[in-house]
Amino acid sequence: MARGSARLASSLSGALALLGVLAATALAASDAEEVDRETQAALGMDAHPQRGGRLFAQHCVRCHGPQALGDSKRRIPALAGQRHAYLVRQLANFADGERDSSSMHAIVSGAALHDPQAWTDIAAYLNALPYGSPLTMGPGREVALGRGIFQQQCAGCHGSDAGGDADGFAPSLRHQHYAYLDAQMHKLAQGYRHNVDEDLIRFLGGFDDREMSATADYLSRLPGARKDRKRMRDEGVVVD
Repeated sequence: MARGSARLASSLSGALALLGVLAATALAASDAEEVDRETQAALGMDAHPQRGGRLFAQHCVRCHGPQALGDSKRRIPALAGQRHAYLVRQLANFADGERDSSSMHAIVSGAALHDPQAWTDIAAYLNALPYGSPLTMGPGREVALGRGIFQQQCAGCHGSDAGGDADGFAPSLRHQHYAYLDAQMHKLAQGYRHNVDEDLIRFLGGFDDREMSATADYLSRLPGARKDRKRMRDEGVVVD
């Protein structure tokens, strides 16, 4: 009798655990679908970069700087010139908790920024910003290795010039701080960025520290690309 009760309890425990996993998976899928809906809604709106500039100055400049060039020491990314669609998607991810960052959650969850119109306005403002001075680069010891890894392993998604994909949702990796690039590659490989495809996590998990550092070093030396700005109207963006 005792053994039967133990088996029943074990079976119930296993069933409850499975239900928990299924519920969590369904919730994650629902959240991702909501991000997609909000992203598409934002991209369908007319963008007002002047308003985006005001919102950026009010809510974002303390961390990302007045020229949106970020902070290498704090591993805060440069956003000047970044792709419009990518920026909108990331703001949606932060707003819905699909990308981790307590500081970003606190800002984007506020009434002023938890809004698709605000996302497309800010993204349009940032996309049009000049790239400014060169950013911090890596040590420069294995740039050739990083170039080879990127062109062979990463260019298929980010483009041979590291400017991103045709749809605009893969980020430009040009004109970015070495420390930020290196840190994000490690986070992706370790599964800390749960808003990305699992194939990317497995792919980067096959890189060692040296390979990631070399790739980040190579990318940190690329100046900003401007081709995405010519596609802004194709993305449904109307500039003030």
